[in-house]
Amino acid sequence: MSISLYNADALNMMQTLPNASFDALITDLPYANGSSLVAKAAATSSKYTSRKNGNPLPDFDGDSMDQRTWTLFMTDVLREAKRVCRSGSVCVLFIDWRQLPSLSDALQRAGWIWRGVAVWDKVNARPQRGRFTQQAEFIVWGSNGRLPIDRPVPILPGVYSVFGGNIPDRIHQTQKPLELMDSLIRICPPGGTILDPFAGSGTTLMAARNEGYSALGIESNATIAAAAARRIGVELSGMHSN
Repeated sequence: MSISLYNADALNMMQTLPNASFDALITDLPYANGSSLVAKAAATSSKYTSRKNGNPLPDFDGDSMDQRTWTLFMTDVLREAKRVCRSGSVCVLFIDWRQLPSLSDALQRAGWIWRGVAVWDKVNARPQRGRFTQQAEFIVWGSNGRLPIDRPVPILPGVYSVFGGNIPDRIHQTQKPLELMDSLIRICPPGGTILDPFAGSGTTLMAARNEGYSALGIESNATIAAAAARRIGVELSGMHSN
């Protein structure tokens, strides 16, 4: 079992990785939320955190693209990820409702087979009178070609109800709960190798280690990458080269 984390651009680094190296792509994408270009260009702390002013966690890149640019970028990322993933591998991608249609388009344009959408019920959310409470994020998943039904993986739920607030070791503005990732990551066959090109706080890598997988993570923000490496307990590497 090997866990590694690189401070590098996701697309640039994936282009250096050999074909068919991974059994799963599991990642929390930059959502690029916002109802206008001005809103999309706002600091991530103003979009994703309850403490809008003076937030101690660093802002992250890649979240201010317009809809078309984001879709094209994700298509490029997912196409490269398909190349480095083995035939029959799976992809698991976190997203919210705003980018859900664009992500399913990008996934299929990149050559993956779209298999469905699971739901993360965060349990807590800010109530809005006269509206449905937005307490869910979504998990778009697919496969690199045929997905045999006899893969040695458990039956996984279509809805994960895991509290999304008050993460005790939070180092990232959109950090996912380890409990959620420990369960979700089991979509990968036992002993497999997982790729996370938007590693953020490193929770996917921690879950991989907990569940007996190898994993490689990529994080472009140097400050976040260094904090994630300390949290996971691994040495942070620079740009991978052949």
